[in-house]
Amino acid sequence: MNPDELLKLENQFCFAVYACSREVTKLYRPHLDELGLTYTQYVALLALWERDDITVKDLGARLYLDSGTLTPLLKKLESLKLLRRFRDPEDERSVRIRLTPEGIKLREKALDIPQKVFCLPGLPAEEMNALRLRLTDLLQQVHTLNVT
Repeated sequence: MNPDELLKLENQFCFAVYACSREVTKLYRPHLDELGLTYTQYVALLALWERDDITVKDLGARLYLDSGTLTPLLKKLESLKLLRRFRDPEDERSVRIRLTPEGIKLREKALDIPQKVFCLPGLPAEEMNALRLRLTDLLQQVHTLNVT
């Protein structure tokens, strides 16, 4: 590819991933609006529904979010009474997160969201899963490059 072609937007892998991510997030919006959540709040809750009572640091690592992004997100979820933050009694420097009963109950309302979003014409489940696995591998590789 010649140098001029390299800088064309349509030839940028990063743009394809970025634009696809935005479009996929839009698919979630109407379903998350019903729950009063943003996409980022939803993925934070997904992580907490899997594993509750974790540190802010652990949640940030799981979501690939820094504390500057995570702290306001957690404050908002706390104001919605979906979780609470507290100092770890064994390590006062560490803040832990625990779902409230309302946060746990919200999981039931969210159970059908993945199926609603990806049971659309033209998105075969096998292809979606294969793509997810490839993107997860890519994420791990890129993350390793950014850490070193």
